Amino acid sequence: MSMKKKFAALGIATILAAVSLTGCGSNKEEASNSPAASKPAATESASAPASESTDNAVKLTGDFEIQYFVGGYGDKWWKQVIADFKAANPDLNIKESAGPKINEQMKPRWIGGTPPDFVYIDGPELFNRQMVEDGQLLDLTDWISTATNADGEKIIDLMAQAPQQYDGGKIYDIPLVLNAWGIFWDKKLFADKGWEEPKDWASFLATSEKVKADGITPFIHTGKYPYYILRSLLYPAIVSANNNDINIIKDLSESKADAFGNPAVLAGLNQIVELRDKGFIDKASVQINHTDSQMLFLQHKDAFIPNGLWLPNEMSKDVPEGFDFGFIPSVTQAAGGKVIANTSTATVGIAAKAKNPEAAKAFLAFMFSKAQASQFAELSGAPSNIKGDISSSKAPNFVKDAAKFLTDSNTVVIPFFAFNQDVENAMYDATVALTISKITPEEWIERVSEVAKKVSK
Repeated sequence: MSMKKKFAALGIATILAAVSLTGCGSNKEEASNSPAASKPAATESASAPASESTDNAVKLTGDFEIQYFVGGYGDKWWKQVIADFKAANPDLNIKESAGPKINEQMKPRWIGGTPPDFVYIDGPELFNRQMVEDGQLLDLTDWISTATNADGEKIIDLMAQAPQQYDGGKIYDIPLVLNAWGIFWDKKLFADKGWEEPKDWASFLATSEKVKADGITPFIHTGKYPYYILRSLLYPAIVSANNNDINIIKDLSESKADAFGNPAVLAGLNQIVELRDKGFIDKASVQINHTDSQMLFLQHKDAFIPNGLWLPNEMSKDVPEGFDFGFIPSVTQAAGGKVIANTSTATVGIAAKAKNPEAAKAFLAFMFSKAQASQFAELSGAPSNIKGDISSSKAPNFVKDAAKFLTDSNTVVIPFFAFNQDVENAMYDATVALTISKITPEEWIERVSEVAKKVSK
């Protein structure tokens, strides 16, 4: 797969995100997560997915446990798809282990070798590359190459973004949803103030000057979860400085220490420094979480915020009347330069020690039907990773903005690359330190390069 592939021909389903990445919490109560009962798993093959309309569908029996994190997009879709799957497989005993803290609660079971059968890899405490390196996920390489959904279509051909391949070209997790990172603002506020909406770095800085002069802080991010500023600002900046070549992000994700010394990395870090030195970054950012930063943004304490497409839905109960989300995937490009759209996926996988892998594969296939994709959009407010146009005249402005950019042939799309956890943590810590003048960009590079060298030995 060419990592430079554009998504220009894809519909809105390739654009929006239902991913509620690590910081995207929910206030729903956690479901019980005690270990599943020890009934024997089904022995029948489940190479074909269960389907309500197929009289001779494979019969699935036994216990089947599903772990899913409840974040910014809630659990309505999960409840519905599990109910639909149960209706198609009445002899299957399905257990849901879910909630905003489920990953933390289930961690001892993953470590102890008694994990659930199926897992949604999203939210705190779950890292797909780490799970692969720890041998926790089932190798799906052969299965996904031929697997079909309930409609009889090959799943691999329906994906807007293909599964990540790990060492040796192996596939262990399947992207279920797709997110686009970027910069948000309130269109109504900008119109009322006469501020220009950003289209590149120069216009972003010029508007930020006007915002600051008006007594509003231009930019806020969540220092508790630094990946927001990395993925919405730094990564696009690095790609722009690298002549729009996304392979530099791939090299960074593979912990190639030399890649961190690429001049494009320094150029990207210097753009963060420019924001810092101009006094554009809210000083509260360093210690607050995602929802606190989002609340300050909604209250017009800050004009811009780096975030993912789940933001409006996650904060739906707190969005002031008349607030109109503006969105652009990147602001770091030079005038006339290409927009850089950094995407990420939330994936699903099957435990290597699953007690009912047949049911898990059938459920995975069931999820990737076009009917479920449509239902996902309806219940979560954003589409899944399945290709298809689900746009409507009622789509909010930020959706239309995302569609405009991400279907543009001039947009450079960064597919999701999973980083080594230690390297990523070093990047997080160094970035926070950089935003508050504790280190220089050169020291950022030195810090992270040293960690990359250690993990790549």
